Amino acid sequence: MAEPDRTERPRGRSLKPLQTLIPFIRPYRGTLVAALTALLIASGAMLALPIALRYLIDNGFIAQDVGTVNRYFGWFLAAALVFSVFAALRYYLVTWLGERVVADLRNAVYQRVIGMDPAFFEVTRTGEVLSRLTTDTTLVQSISGVGLSIALRSSLNLTGGLLLLVLTSPQLAAYTLVGIPAVILPVILVGRRIRKLSRQSQDRIADTSGLAGETLNAMQTVQAFTLEKLQARRYAAAVNASFITAVRRIKMNALLTVIATSLVFASITFILWMGSRAVLAGTMTGGQLGQFLMYAMMVGSSAAALSSLWGEIQRAAGAMERLSELLNAKPAICAPVDAEHLPAKVSGRIRFEHLAFRYASRPDSLALDDFNLEIRPGETVAIVGPSGAGKSTSFQLLLRFYEAQSGRILIDDNEISRLDPLDLRKQIGLVPQETVLFGESALENIRYGRPEASVEEVKQAALLAAADEFITGLPDGYDTFLGERGTRLSGGQRQRIAIARAILKDPPILLLDEATSSLDAESERLVQAALEGLMKDRTTLVIAHRLATVKKVDRIVVMNSGRIEAVGSHEELIQSNPLYARLAELQFGG
Repeated sequence: MAEPDRTERPRGRSLKPLQTLIPFIRPYRGTLVAALTALLIASGAMLALPIALRYLIDNGFIAQDVGTVNRYFGWFLAAALVFSVFAALRYYLVTWLGERVVADLRNAVYQRVIGMDPAFFEVTRTGEVLSRLTTDTTLVQSISGVGLSIALRSSLNLTGGLLLLVLTSPQLAAYTLVGIPAVILPVILVGRRIRKLSRQSQDRIADTSGLAGETLNAMQTVQAFTLEKLQARRYAAAVNASFITAVRRIKMNALLTVIATSLVFASITFILWMGSRAVLAGTMTGGQLGQFLMYAMMVGSSAAALSSLWGEIQRAAGAMERLSELLNAKPAICAPVDAEHLPAKVSGRIRFEHLAFRYASRPDSLALDDFNLEIRPGETVAIVGPSGAGKSTSFQLLLRFYEAQSGRILIDDNEISRLDPLDLRKQIGLVPQETVLFGESALENIRYGRPEASVEEVKQAALLAAADEFITGLPDGYDTFLGERGTRLSGGQRQRIAIARAILKDPPILLLDEATSSLDAESERLVQAALEGLMKDRTTLVIAHRLATVKKVDRIVVMNSGRIEAVGSHEELIQSNPLYARLAELQFGG
């Protein structure tokens, strides 16, 4: 899924995106029902308080009956206690539900994102995804937890209060109902503007996250080229743009609060003035006016709470709209409905048949053009060629990171487009030229090759990869934290961790992107011996840059501009292929 241009994003004038939360709430129906029950009891108790006040005034104070006063104060206190207990229970249940739903939402978005194909990440910045996982989910969390609690309570109190206002005094209630549209209409109009500004604010925050992520992941480059001040200026500009957008949103929120609160309390003042005239005229009792006053304050405070919350609901809807884009993203590479299944371990026969492929970012040039190659089980084949020849592309298509436009790839006569990508990748081990390590211990980084492996199996793999010696020399041995991206290790040490991963996985097919290129001479000798043992009796494809590698393979494939120019041994190609002879001179040192 390509990241849509921000100017083309739907503006969204409704709360429809919040409907996406329904499937996340459904598993917790019991908690929701319990919360709504507590809400009904708490609101019922609160709505009973003005009635107790009315009878306290009319039957107690006016009649000057101490027993009646005591009885109604008792009922007043009982209603207040019931309200307190069930309001607290409602708050706990709704807040728990909000936290649980957002936790599930974060998990769902993350699982969807890590299942996307590389083409998605070519057009979607990592900082943008992180912003949605953190800032946007926090906005949704605020409305689905405390915000939802306030919204439910205020809505119920507003509805019940209005109904009881009508029962208390239809004439005064009519004035109240006339004033409601005057309050709601400005709220809706200003709320739409807040929704738009909220979306823009989240985009600006994503800009700052993306810029910071790019910089922090390339700190050595930034410092080597003394770009600290330039990057600081760029980040400051992004932060300032985010601040300006946020201030505009805050101003609109403040305007909304002023308009709504002023209109609500102006309406209440007018209604109370009319009520006091009715009491003086004898058409209404003092208790009824007190009851009406409490219900009017309840309705006013509920309306004010809902109006101030409306801006937050708009922001949450905007955030949910952005999260829905990720939740609805579909990977271009996925398992077919009737996927075929591979055996636990394939023999390793690979066939590339008339393969043609072009990247979406470079639609006018073929990365692979009529690529045909068959690799026998257990054979070691090196792929050489100038930059851009298509060497890495052949690896990416074999791993099914991309789909070829024409042709097919078969493993043991099984077309890989008919397989589940996860099933396919379990059969393949990859040692890339640029090793990626995670912020874990050495043990866990190697265990990525086979997560269920025992500690002894991990140590055996490290031993075969010539990594055991330097790992045991670390402060905490195999439990040593390696730092983000393995910054505490040298390039050669990181490479040996990657080789240990591949050894631990023990796949029937091995892809090596010149796995010894980052090693010093001594380490290369040790790892080369380990790799030779690893490559024995398994199919191996090597992108080769060194003479020591190409001299030991069964066949060498020479590629240029996406096509195979020649296939043969080192000695044969030196004599027969000018491109290979030149590569041997330049890359292999003669």
